[in-house]
Amino acid sequence: MRKVIIIALILCLTSGYAFIKSYEFTVPENWPKPVYNFNKNPPNFTAIELGRNLFYDPILSKDNTISCASCHLQYTAFTHVDHALSHGINDRIGTRNAPALMNLAWQRQFMWDGAINHLDVQALAPINHPDEMGESFDSVVFKLQKSKYYKKWFLLAFNDSNISGEHTLKAISQFMLTLVSSNSKYDSVKRHQSKFTAQEKRGYQLFKINCSSCHTEPLFSSYQFENNGLPISNELKDSGRIRITHYLQDAFKFKVPSLRNIEFSYPYMHDGRFKKLSEVLNHYTQGIQSSETLAAQLRKPMAFSANEKVDIIAFLLTLTDKTFLFNPKFGYPKKIFNTSPNK
Repeated sequence: MRKVIIIALILCLTSGYAFIKSYEFTVPENWPKPVYNFNKNPPNFTAIELGRNLFYDPILSKDNTISCASCHLQYTAFTHVDHALSHGINDRIGTRNAPALMNLAWQRQFMWDGAINHLDVQALAPINHPDEMGESFDSVVFKLQKSKYYKKWFLLAFNDSNISGEHTLKAISQFMLTLVSSNSKYDSVKRHQSKFTAQEKRGYQLFKINCSSCHTEPLFSSYQFENNGLPISNELKDSGRIRITHYLQDAFKFKVPSLRNIEFSYPYMHDGRFKKLSEVLNHYTQGIQSSETLAAQLRKPMAFSANEKVDIIAFLLTLTDKTFLFNPKFGYPKKIFNTSPNK
């Protein structure tokens, strides 16, 4: 295993002395180098725990009812499964399916259309969205500043009890950076610790031939933006990345999602239109809509037999990482610091 060692300064509130404590960000064997610049946000264990509490705390929303975890549930690969589109304050409905959160240190752009180009500001998008958290960031910081618990933990994490927007966002980033999924059966096979079944092996070969150009190993995404031939929804009329770039060549392009933990991250696609993997495969064999921006890889029709589809799904199930889905370090903290604004 390769490791990136990050040295962080942690202030000890009880003794009044500062001491150095190391944090290890582990890069799985044969994975590419992360693109996130850790030097500009050196992580420490306290800031990570602070970020976890912020992630699960509904204080980030206007009416204190919606947290990041409301749409990003650990047991479903940090997305939601009970509805196609994200839900927000006052029973409002968002415009897209919540993306799964994992392996974020290897990603340069975020959201389905790449509207955010740095993890440290990603949280601003759902916080400010009127149909999600519906809150101003100044108000979030004001609420945090009223909490004695958060003041203590910001001091411990950043050596500054004057809670700032920058440190709030960086703490959330530090927690999200720890969401690394790299311990599925697929990974075990690659480490020569186990073997695929005959069916999984057949599915893997089919996957490599037909799917790997967009869902590139080992992250199982190129993290590029592609038009995968989905007919446009008459209700949402979502034109994709062109909304951000205003370039015609980006019409109907969306970020390629990772297939890791796909067994649990349904519904699928940017609008959550498919509930089953079989529906996804049916789209790629008989549902692709041709257009000028259709991905080059999809211009040649795919053809899978019924048995081959089952084989591919069998392989996709090997991408499930239960140590990630049930890691207690990623779950709901034992105590949300901000149990009351005045504590």
